[in-house]
Amino acid sequence: MTAAATGAPAVDWEALREVAREAMSRAYAPYSGYPVGVAALVDDGRVVSGCNVENASYGLGLCAECGLVSQLQNTGGGRLTHFTCVDGDGEILVPCGRCRQLLYEFGGPGLILETPAGLLPLSEMLPQAFGPEHLTK
Repeated sequence: MTAAATGAPAVDWEALREVAREAMSRAYAPYSGYPVGVAALVDDGRVVSGCNVENASYGLGLCAECGLVSQLQNTGGGRLTHFTCVDGDGEILVPCGRCRQLLYEFGGPGLILETPAGLLPLSEMLPQAFGPEHLTK
């Protein structure tokens, strides 16, 4: 079913990638030399973005997705609906496993990721994910 058939607006992936490229240009990656930028649509129409921020203590670096989720929460919360990630050349990347788990928390299994293989739901990128529904309170 197309976006037009469901009444949902079409996603402008090129515009979303451009926001990710802009974020990537502000990455702090002096150790790896591997800047990354991400951008996502939120269920209320906002666009949030993030870039990686490295640290001299390598394991303490922050992936771009961390910045994106922080911006999401800092600007009112909501659910991520569409996501893209780019490298220093502006080419499409897939999030690492840790970041897939982070995206699951804020977008769920239906979050659409732009990947080198095309558009995929997060459920295909992180099958049998562990989430809040598995925790008892």
